[in-house]
Amino acid sequence: MAKPSDEQQRALAGLLGLGNHSARKSHYPELAARLDELETERNRYKWLFENAVHGIFQASLLEGMRAANPALARMLGYQNPQEVLFTLTDLAGTLFVGGAQELESIGEILQRERSLLGYETQLRRKDGSVLDVLMNLLLKPDQEGLVEGFVADITERKLAQQRLQQLNDELEQRVTARTNELLDAAEALRDARDAAEAANRSKDKYLAAASHDLLQPLNAARLLISTLRERKLPDVEQVLVERTHQALEGAEDLLTDLLDISRLDQAAVKPDIALYRLDELFAPLVSEFQSVAAAAGLNLRVHMGDYALHTDLRLMTRILRNFLSNACRYTDEGCILLGARRRGDALRIEVWDTGRGIPADRLDSIFLEFNQLDVGRAADRKGVGLGLAIVERIAKILDYRIQVHSRPGRGSMFSIEVPISHEIPLPISQAAPQPSTGNPLPGRRLLVLDNEVSILESMSALLGQWGCEVVIATDEATALVALQGQAPELILADYHLDHGVVGCEVVRHLREHFSLAIPAVIITADRTDQCRRSLQRLDAPLLNKPVKPGKLRAVLTQLLA
Repeated sequence: MAKPSDEQQRALAGLLGLGNHSARKSHYPELAARLDELETERNRYKWLFENAVHGIFQASLLEGMRAANPALARMLGYQNPQEVLFTLTDLAGTLFVGGAQELESIGEILQRERSLLGYETQLRRKDGSVLDVLMNLLLKPDQEGLVEGFVADITERKLAQQRLQQLNDELEQRVTARTNELLDAAEALRDARDAAEAANRSKDKYLAAASHDLLQPLNAARLLISTLRERKLPDVEQVLVERTHQALEGAEDLLTDLLDISRLDQAAVKPDIALYRLDELFAPLVSEFQSVAAAAGLNLRVHMGDYALHTDLRLMTRILRNFLSNACRYTDEGCILLGARRRGDALRIEVWDTGRGIPADRLDSIFLEFNQLDVGRAADRKGVGLGLAIVERIAKILDYRIQVHSRPGRGSMFSIEVPISHEIPLPISQAAPQPSTGNPLPGRRLLVLDNEVSILESMSALLGQWGCEVVIATDEATALVALQGQAPELILADYHLDHGVVGCEVVRHLREHFSLAIPAVIITADRTDQCRRSLQRLDAPLLNKPVKPGKLRAVLTQLLA
C-alpha cells in the first residue's frame, strides 16, 4: 500500500484530533496498520463482488441501479456490468417482466418489511428471452431507499420443475388411461361373467326341461319292460327283455345324476335340518339294499346304536345310498357293513366292503365327475361316474366331512361325520305287524292320473298284470267321469298335469268330493324343493320318474295292506 501524502496525513490527523507533531508521531504506526486492514478488507469485498457466482447489485428505490457485479451482467446477457445500471424507468420497462406494477409492489414490501427474501420473478435478458430468478432484497437502514440485492438463476430448477410436472401429468394420464382400461376390462369381465351365469342358468333350465321330457317316455318304457319281465317268455325273448331293462336302467341313472349335479351346481338344493333317529335313516336303506346285495351274492350286515342326528334326511339318504350302491357294484364276494360309531359330538356313519379296493394315489380322483377306476371297456362300466361327485357336493352343502380308507385287494371304507344329538326322539311306531293276508293288490280299484297317454297305458298294463282294477284319466274332469261316482281305493297321480294343474290339487279335490282320505302316491320327474314341500302338506309318498316297479309295488302294498 502507498504511503499517504503529507496532506493526507495532516487531514487525517486533524480528523482524528492528532494535530500536533508529538501526537502524530506516537499514533502514526497504529493508524497506518488500521488503514492497511481497511484496505485489505475493501479489496476482499471487491474481489467477492466481482467474482461471485450469483448476481449482486445495489439500487435506489428513487433512481435505479447504482452498481452491479459481472455475474449479474453475464446472467442478463451483457458483457460489461455498466450496461445493466438501468434507470428506474429502464427497470420497469426493460428488466422486470412484471413492469412498473411489480416494482411498486416490491418497494411497498421493502418499506414495510425492510427485506424481501426468496422472491421468485422473471427478468428480461438482452436478447429478449426471459430468465427465472430468485432474489433476496435488503433495505439499508442508514440510507433512505438504498437496496442491496442478491440474484440466483433458477431457470434450470424451473425447467426441472416443469419437466417433473409434465412427467406427473403424463403419469396421471397413463394411470387414468390404465384405470379406465382396467375398469373397461372389469366391466367386460362382469359382462362375461353375467353372460356365463346366464348361459349356465339357461343350460340348467334346458337340462332340467330336457331331462324331464326324456324321463317321460323312459318311464313308460320302464313300466312296459317291467310288465314283460314278469311274464313267462321264451328264453331268447327273456334275454332281450333283460338287456333292454339294463339299458333303460343305465339311462335312468345317468339322467338322474345329471339332474342332481345340475341342481347342486346352481345352489338350488337347500338343506332342511331336523332331528331324526338313526334307525329312521338306516331302515329304508337296509330294506332297499338287502335284496340288491343278495342278488350279487353278498351279505349285508348292519350295526347301529340308539342315536339321534341333526341332519337333512333326504340328502343323507342320497349319500349313504351312493356308498352302498358302489359297495354292491365293486364287491365280487364277501360282505358289506353299514355301521355307526360315536366320535365326540359327531356320529361317524361308515360303509365297509370287501371289494377290490382303491390305490392310495387314486383316492382323490374318485370324486371327479365321470371318473371310474379300472374300467377299460365300455362293457365293464357300472354307472356313469357321477355318484361320488354328487356326494362331495352334498357334503359341502351340509358341511360334513367325508373320509375314505382303502387297501387294494382288501376293500374300502367310506364314512361321513354327522352332528349327534343328546335328545333322542321317540322311536318309530313299534306296533306289531299284522298277520300277512297275502298279496293285497289283486282286485283293488286304483285311479291313475297322467297327462301322457303312453304312461297311462304302460301303468295300466303293469297294474293290471298285478291284478288291480285300473281307472285312467288325464285330468280331474275325466277322472270324475271315469270313476262313475265310486271312490278309488288309491290314487296314482303325476305331479305336473296340463294347463299348469298339479296332481296334488286334484288329489285334494277328489278327497273333498268323496269325503274320504283316499291314499295317494305322487309320481314326478320334478326334483325341486317346492314339489317336496307340496307333498309334505299332502301327506303322500313320492316316487321319482322313471318309476322302479319294485319300489312302486312295495309302496302300493304298504298303503293298501
